[in-house]
Amino acid sequence: MRLGARIFKTGLSVTFALYVAMWLNFETPAFAGLAAFFTVQPSVYKSLTLIWDQIQANIISAVLAITFVLAFGAEPFVIGAVVLLIIAIHIRWKKEAIIPLAVVTAILIMGSPSDDFFNFAADRFILIMVGVFSAFAVNMVFLPPKHENQLYHKVSGINEEIIQWIRLILHHEIDYGTLKEDQNKIRSSIVKLETLYTLYKEERSIFRRSEYSRMRKIVLFRQMIRATRKAEDILKSLAKHDHVTHQLPNEIEEIIRHQLDDLTNYHERVILKYAGKVRAHSTSEYYDEVMDGKKKLVQIFMTYQSDKEFDYEAWIHFLPVIALVIEYSEELEHMDRLVDGFFTFHTEDNEVDIDKKEL
Repeated sequence: MRLGARIFKTGLSVTFALYVAMWLNFETPAFAGLAAFFTVQPSVYKSLTLIWDQIQANIISAVLAITFVLAFGAEPFVIGAVVLLIIAIHIRWKKEAIIPLAVVTAILIMGSPSDDFFNFAADRFILIMVGVFSAFAVNMVFLPPKHENQLYHKVSGINEEIIQWIRLILHHEIDYGTLKEDQNKIRSSIVKLETLYTLYKEERSIFRRSEYSRMRKIVLFRQMIRATRKAEDILKSLAKHDHVTHQLPNEIEEIIRHQLDDLTNYHERVILKYAGKVRAHSTSEYYDEVMDGKKKLVQIFMTYQSDKEFDYEAWIHFLPVIALVIEYSEELEHMDRLVDGFFTFHTEDNEVDIDKKEL
């Protein structure tokens, strides 16, 4: 089992909140720990943008909870009605992310109220706020997420998996059961990759120079993800039309195999180039081979589509694969130009923060 930075940060936030609550002599410090658990965010930017929403949500929940207890008592159906109202309000305001914390605040204030209800409610409210600010402090100071490093290794890992399967399909050496399982895992990994990219895109740098460099990286990673998506489309299409490749002329099958070998090699080199493992502009050879292969692919299509001995139905079914190969080629060419441009212009600002992948 691997524990990530966010898990450690959650544990640290809860611990810090408990210590602060104990230092302030609250009788139930566990409530501060509970609030901290719900408040931890995956990034510094999200923590900054949500802190005011969290404070606002707690105030609204506290006001509703106190009002309903004074008016109707603290019966379970009253608590349920307040919870429904809080959820409806925050959905209306499109603040779904803070609903759990708002609901917890209301339940803690309405649960087992004492005779001195106002002091009881204030005590619970302050405990919740201790948890909120403790988690905020930990988010800001400890274990800042390395989204760039995570993005690079996730892109690299997913592409490695996709490329491996493409090569196996081209040589007709696949087990379809295992392929189907891995395709589901790859799709799930790409969704997580895009979520991680969104977090990275939302981050902000303190210094303007760093922010300019980060914006260039955002463009780069967006293109990396597009190329990954296109590679996954090819894998999906090849798996669907694998039986058709046996019906194609040997010359066409060989050209397609050779072109995809070149493209996957090209893809790997461009990704390695971003991490500094391959020199800038060193992929020009691959680029030339890819361009030649693309021309041959179009020429072979023009030649064979009018051939009477050619199985036209087989070609029509395999045509989407050809189109995807050409699109994949164009995405890789664009990605290569972006990487070269990143390391060619404004070199004093463009620092890549990639750590070695843990084995």
